Amino acid sequence: MLKNNHKRICLWSGPRNISTTLMYSFAQRPDTQVYDEPLYGHYLRTTEARHYHPGAEEIMASLEHDGRKVIEMMMGEHAKPVVFFKNMTHHLLDLDRDFMKDTVNIILTRDPSEMLPSFAKVIEMPTMEDVGYALHIELLEYFRKHDIEHIILDAKKVLLDPGKLLKSVCEVIDIPFDKSMLAWKAGPRPEDGVWAKYWYGSLHKSTGFLKYKVKTEPFPDRLRPLLALCEPCYQELLELSLG
Repeated sequence: MLKNNHKRICLWSGPRNISTTLMYSFAQRPDTQVYDEPLYGHYLRTTEARHYHPGAEEIMASLEHDGRKVIEMMMGEHAKPVVFFKNMTHHLLDLDRDFMKDTVNIILTRDPSEMLPSFAKVIEMPTMEDVGYALHIELLEYFRKHDIEHIILDAKKVLLDPGKLLKSVCEVIDIPFDKSMLAWKAGPRPEDGVWAKYWYGSLHKSTGFLKYKVKTEPFPDRLRPLLALCEPCYQELLELSLG
């Protein structure tokens, strides 16, 4: 495994969990380089998700398919001293996780009663494998077993007080908080994956962390069995979350 003095931050998120918002936040730091879901190509090549994820062929054409090579890139040389990788936990699949001992690992979760309806607007019938809650628990157990330091963030807590939570995160990471992390220009970023047109529409209209709003739409009945599976995982993560 390649090693150098870069501080690497790996965000391990489920979908629709303000992960891209956090990527945009870290992208405002002059000392930080960001990457948008570098393991997405590996995930699509390896799973049946390539048959139902929008733009799958275009996504696979834009990214390295070999997950081992992606990890080598992540652990290699970069232009800036702090490197932020926005990852989906379910993109890991069966890759060797030993590299996580040399990264700052952040698990990002969100209340499934809010996340599932949002995700289902693009993927109509998501599975437990698609949404990542059980995989977050599996990853948490891996961190505990191997004594790997980690942070757990809940999307709602971040949105209620982004300044406070980001200061706490920066303190744990051992980098100075930069107030520029709280605001950005509207529109896409050059680091956006080619899938941005399917998922980032509302974010591209934002200029910072959106104010938390309680969901008022009725929860779809078709998603209730999946919600029942996700809830225990989410509650365990919520109890351990920062803030």
